Amino acid sequence: MILQNVVWVIALVGMGLVALGFLYVISQTGKPADDAATRKAAHTSNVLRRWLFGALLIIFVGVTYATLRAFPIAPQDTPLDIHQVVDVVGRQWAWDIHPSTVHAGSPVEFRVTSGDVNHGFAIYAPDGRIVTQVQAMPGFTNKLVYTFTEPGTYKVMCLEYCGVAHAVMTSQITVVAANGS
Repeated sequence: MILQNVVWVIALVGMGLVALGFLYVISQTGKPADDAATRKAAHTSNVLRRWLFGALLIIFVGVTYATLRAFPIAPQDTPLDIHQVVDVVGRQWAWDIHPSTVHAGSPVEFRVTSGDVNHGFAIYAPDGRIVTQVQAMPGFTNKLVYTFTEPGTYKVMCLEYCGVAHAVMTSQITVVAANGS
């Protein structure tokens, strides 16, 4: 299990423990006094709190599932079945991108690392919009999967300040139509 997954499991366990704490507090509060009217009001209040907590818990789990089931980050510890692979190495102040030509319409796996300091690998569409980005770190290879939809020349820039010539750390990726033209 890689560190990213370990942190994810620790976060889920922590959230579960906090939820258990809330359940304990809800079950222990509002102990009724001795008269019947007070006991009935306390019971009604406890039932309402339990229903409210249950509804919020169901909403929380539903939103978490809906937003994380298609996790947007490619698995970093397993090989991907992608036929276009681009190796990217960031160095002060240039990008080594091999190959620098890819085909539109099918996924491209970028294997991004750095030879010296942290860099931010960002790909910009021909119209200047940022389309995807990932960190380039020394000693670690991040996988980034992106499918280009339009042919063109895409600009690569560094998003992480990496020294005096950071502003000129640019390169290009050429995206050709799926039929190769």
